[in-house]
Amino acid sequence: MIQNATTGFSVVLRNLPWSAGDTIFYFSTIYGGCEKSIQFTAETTPATAQRIPLAYPLSDAALLAQLHSAITATRAQGLRPRLAVFDTVSSMPGVRMPFEALTALCRAEGVLSFVDGAHGAGHLPLDLARLDPDFFVSNAHKWLMVPRPCAVLYVREALQPLIRSSVPTSHGFRPSVRPGEKVRGSPMPVDETETAFVANFAFVGTLDTSPYICVPAAVEWRARLRWEGKTGEEAVVAYGMWLARAVGRRVAEMWGTEVLSNGGCEGQEGRDTLGECCMSNVRLPLDVASIAEKWNRGDVDSTGAKLVIWMGNTGLEYGTFVQTYYYVGALWWRISAQIYLELKDFEWGANVIEKMCDRAEKGEWMGKERSKL
Repeated sequence: MIQNATTGFSVVLRNLPWSAGDTIFYFSTIYGGCEKSIQFTAETTPATAQRIPLAYPLSDAALLAQLHSAITATRAQGLRPRLAVFDTVSSMPGVRMPFEALTALCRAEGVLSFVDGAHGAGHLPLDLARLDPDFFVSNAHKWLMVPRPCAVLYVREALQPLIRSSVPTSHGFRPSVRPGEKVRGSPMPVDETETAFVANFAFVGTLDTSPYICVPAAVEWRARLRWEGKTGEEAVVAYGMWLARAVGRRVAEMWGTEVLSNGGCEGQEGRDTLGECCMSNVRLPLDVASIAEKWNRGDVDSTGAKLVIWMGNTGLEYGTFVQTYYYVGALWWRISAQIYLELKDFEWGANVIEKMCDRAEKGEWMGKERSKL
């Protein structure tokens, strides 16, 4: 158990031994904190990083082909494809990635796989034995509904000797001992049956680990839930996926826009795999390019980023926070269909966003800058 998914990600990157030519692959939709960890690794070790751009909507086959092409091209340059990072469900946009197929591709190519399942546990059916990743991390304080901070880090048993230290390094670290050198003992009770990997995370500083003991209670509570003849985790996931689809359709209808979907992409045969999760993404009724031109802001991407910040702050005036983001030239609302929410909650949120879009059209997002025009 660890604090959060980003901590687990840093633990792995900072422990793996890197050599010149080692390449880390990741997609442009990666969580920001994880990208920063990769960039730090590339700055402080001989490893290099390769960012693979993703512009949804995109078919699963096309996404897989992009990683495969990157691996092939890297080998052709005489470099070593070492690690590939990808999500179960990415943060923004909130879409399901074909992580099972990506993990299998990495295994076939001899590349280490790191599955960022921050939005995994309690969100999707997961079978680590069947998935068989090299590294996997997931938050328990998101969809599993355990108090923060709480997450889990999985490392394939054969690779656990490489993960020699927690972050920060604490009493569980077992240093390599030179002849005649004494090793400082741990002030905590020691379980001699624990592996070095497990002992590393048994006590890390003065962290509040009380959320960890809440996991069994959360699992037990979820097991009692019922919906449409389903029980437990099956009911939770089924309701979340149903609600996300229903909300996406309804909000797109209200706004006259669209849901981010790859169902119409070649090879998908109408199946929207991006949406096979408890999230949905709906384009806002606001043309960012027109806004930038209207208020003489020129840079559309910069305008989009500023609008996201303004909407986050302005939502507080309505007593809420709505997760909007700027992606491929448009603003989107990321919808998270939790089991305590209903369609009417999102209809209310859609009305709030529509009001903010009207205010943005009038230039309110510029604040004091407007008087300078």
